[in-house]
Amino acid sequence: MTLRERALNLLARREHGRAELARKLSPHAEADELAALLDDLERENLLSNARYAEMLAHARSGRHGSVRLKADLRDKGVPAEVIDAVVSSARETDLEAARAVWLRKFGAPPRDAAERGKQMRFLAGRGFPADVVRKVVGGGED
Repeated sequence: MTLRERALNLLARREHGRAELARKLSPHAEADELAALLDDLERENLLSNARYAEMLAHARSGRHGSVRLKADLRDKGVPAEVIDAVVSSARETDLEAARAVWLRKFGAPPRDAAERGKQMRFLAGRGFPADVVRKVVGGGED
């Protein structure tokens, strides 16, 4: 199986970022050959960091916030300008997504400070920004 066939098999299953695809293909090729293949795939629009970032944002929407999405994309090697574009659009839906996650998990306002802290830590752990967490748990906008 050629390197191009391996790459196309991976891309046929789902979108990949350039760094992720390079990591998966690196055991099968030399660095210069791999770079040339990745450049060709990007030129042919078969490989796109922007599409990969959008796919990841869509898969995580409703469960995780924009802070988590930004960290995940950075960890996957997506360029900063692509991250900024995707995260800014995800930030718009943070409040409604956080409310939905909070309702599924807790469904009732906290009774005391300890429970409030627990609920806030839960939402922060899901990657929602602090201002959104305060609005949801604190009942800022009902």
